[in-house]
Amino acid sequence: MVCEGFPYREALRLVGLALREDVGPGDWTTLWTVPPDLRAEGAISAEEEGVICGLRVAEMVFQEVDPGLSFSPRFRDGERVRPGDVVAVVEGPARGMLTAERTALNFLGRLSGIATLTAKFVDAVRGTKARVLDTRKTTPGWRPLEKYAVRCGGGENHRMGLYDMVLIKDNHIALAGGIAEAVRRVRESMGSRKLKVEVEVRTLKELEEALASGVDRVLLDNMSPGDVKEAVGLVQGKVEVEASGGITLENIRKYAEAGVDYISVGAITHSARSLNISMDVRPKGG
Repeated sequence: MVCEGFPYREALRLVGLALREDVGPGDWTTLWTVPPDLRAEGAISAEEEGVICGLRVAEMVFQEVDPGLSFSPRFRDGERVRPGDVVAVVEGPARGMLTAERTALNFLGRLSGIATLTAKFVDAVRGTKARVLDTRKTTPGWRPLEKYAVRCGGGENHRMGLYDMVLIKDNHIALAGGIAEAVRRVRESMGSRKLKVEVEVRTLKELEEALASGVDRVLLDNMSPGDVKEAVGLVQGKVEVEASGGITLENIRKYAEAGVDYISVGAITHSARSLNISMDVRPKGG
């Protein structure tokens, strides 16, 4: 899997914030222990199997700390790695390399963890028509990067924010006075905006009301695989069907086999464990 759409500007902003947070007024340990003219080579390696993601961000970290550092990736974002694989090599001033190390590995580990977990969910539904989606349950400020990592893992992005799709959920329905009224207000207010309209439903009765309201997609929230299969039968292909809520690696296959088009999984971003990635630094030529 080779992913596209790297969010360069957002990544550069986060790199700056992360380095200010970590380095502060100075990396005194490195400055006081490492000779200023020492050059080094660092090998960044995967310590476990997974999907690598964030190599371009890591490169940005090293370059931001010291433009004299060269970063040579051995893999591309979206490729699978095994324990011991060297994913990138860094060469140049030793001080800058050590100062940038932890921040670069934090980005690599976090994004690779999301890509790796996403790939597990994607693998679990392989052979069905279901596609794995992320949600808005992302780390504040990190959403563009985390959704990039989802794509690197073979998943797809749901809406990026509140602005690029209409998703009428239970609280909207309660405050609007029902599904039909909520959809009517959306259609009346949308104007020239061409946004897809999705409605969250929890029962088959709500599903029937949503279908009668003329929506583009229905989200079956916290339904059992059996209820989802019945709902898909009621829809009869008239609109897109998404399942969400309580989806795990153990049960996602059952939801996929129920015939849905999409399965959204918040866990791939909010509960992904960072991939274990390390860096071994040696004096250049040593």
